Amino acid sequence: MDAGKAIIETVEKLRQRRTAPLILELDLTEGLTEGPPADPLAAVLSMRKPRLADVLSGLKRARQDPRVKALVVKIGGQPLGLAMVQELRQAVIHFRASGKLTVAFSESFGEFGGGTVPYYLATAFERLYLQPSGDVGLTGVALEQRFVKGALEKLGVGFEAGQRHEYKTAPNTFTQDHMTDPHRESMARIVESVTETLVAGIADGRRLDPGKVRELVDRGPFTASEAQEAGLVDGLAYRDEVYDELKRAAGDDAHLLYVSRYARGAAVRKLPHPMADAVALVHATGMIRTGRSGRSPLGGGGAMGSDTISAALRAARRDDHIKAVVFRVDSPGGSYVASDTVWREVTLTRKVKPVIVSMGDLAASGGYFISMAADVIVAQPGTLTGSIGVYGGKPVFAELLEKVGVNSEMVAEGANAGMFSTSRGFSPEQWERINAWLDRIYDDFVGKVAQSRDLSRERAHELARGRVWTGADARSSGLVDELGGLEDALAMARKRAGLAEDAPVRTYPRLNPLERLRGPESSEDRSAALARIRMDAWGPLARLSAELGLPAVGPLILPGWYTIR
Repeated sequence: MDAGKAIIETVEKLRQRRTAPLILELDLTEGLTEGPPADPLAAVLSMRKPRLADVLSGLKRARQDPRVKALVVKIGGQPLGLAMVQELRQAVIHFRASGKLTVAFSESFGEFGGGTVPYYLATAFERLYLQPSGDVGLTGVALEQRFVKGALEKLGVGFEAGQRHEYKTAPNTFTQDHMTDPHRESMARIVESVTETLVAGIADGRRLDPGKVRELVDRGPFTASEAQEAGLVDGLAYRDEVYDELKRAAGDDAHLLYVSRYARGAAVRKLPHPMADAVALVHATGMIRTGRSGRSPLGGGGAMGSDTISAALRAARRDDHIKAVVFRVDSPGGSYVASDTVWREVTLTRKVKPVIVSMGDLAASGGYFISMAADVIVAQPGTLTGSIGVYGGKPVFAELLEKVGVNSEMVAEGANAGMFSTSRGFSPEQWERINAWLDRIYDDFVGKVAQSRDLSRERAHELARGRVWTGADARSSGLVDELGGLEDALAMARKRAGLAEDAPVRTYPRLNPLERLRGPESSEDRSAALARIRMDAWGPLARLSAELGLPAVGPLILPGWYTIR
């Protein structure tokens, strides 16, 4: 009897759980991931991180779900890039427009640090609560670069580099001791453009005059009480107080559910027919290199391999049930050759079905190279893109080696066999070859920009020269077609392909477990699009070199100091 009663009670609880009002929850303290895990290590590392696509689709579906009464988001911890924040902000605004309650909670918007971008996200919510001990680090936008030329000279290290052209400033870290005029001009415009976007968003969200917001930025950071007095937050409360108020508003029987769990559950309940026409979503994330995509066992993020991305694009192109492709690019660039390989596959795919590029936080240099052949390019105002240029060179350790008593000798055949040795500088003849190489890459890049974007070569060169643009400025100049996020790109792809507004999205490559285990039969096999763990991919060192501006994976790369968080 007791067992039967327990079963009945369990069934009743499950029934109530399925019909109870929902409060969707999103915890951003661990950050978000761009795409699905490509390998077992990536799956483990991203276990606690929801996928951006799941969050966006979940919030979109929840707008029409009468069970969903509210959304609460905890903001803080792992910083998010500005473009990703704008994706979330846009989704929250649309969710809020459906008449449902939205609440943002943070323990602190920057604890002894800047919190402008996280606070900008929070202003999209109807109610904004801050822990009484927290702060609002509304301090504005800053980009800082260090120059190590003087330190290297003291060590006896030189750096020989060429660039195309004056705005391709990555080598300046090593070749200059201050910002050049073009360098300062480019970075100043990025800061100005981003500030315009942030001020407008905060002013709209908090119902403040833009001039008042700029005044508050100059006064920040704020303690919790100062922030409340200035109208920057709605109340000071701890987590339990915020959640108690939420449950009172949504109903005492309301059930909390993570947005990503809600999205996956909804997707399972509405499984599309396996042969239904769909949109393919191909993710291209990380530095670009030749070969297979991979991830270092030491961490530091993954890199996209041209073979992997090309195989995914080929698979989507050859699938008759795929009617359009959304190519999601979040990359600072990398190898010119690898970028050109992916560009070719995008070009071939565009000939048979629509290709829409959705840019993430970064789609610069090589990231722009692989994007430019699409039918439409969609970027957020805060996306950093462009950087159409090239650089190359090497450090020279001859003086340092002499100082520490190291002698280097070389035996070679061929006048230029040792030209990339770091024990000696380039000869005049070798510099001629380096400059010819840089000119060839730059001319090819600019020519393809002109062709892809329907620009004159002169106009393409004017927009290029290595200059980094925000998505907002790139839209004004014609390097980007539309401002928006991933959901906008998917909607555009469905429309161009003549599909229904709710047509399914399939992430490529689509592999069953057997295909993942057995590996590819050839480079034409779908499973050739699998990433792998690479023991030779020393992630942290590769990232360090990128932060310093070294061409660790190729001459088309944007240094990490441009990232705005």
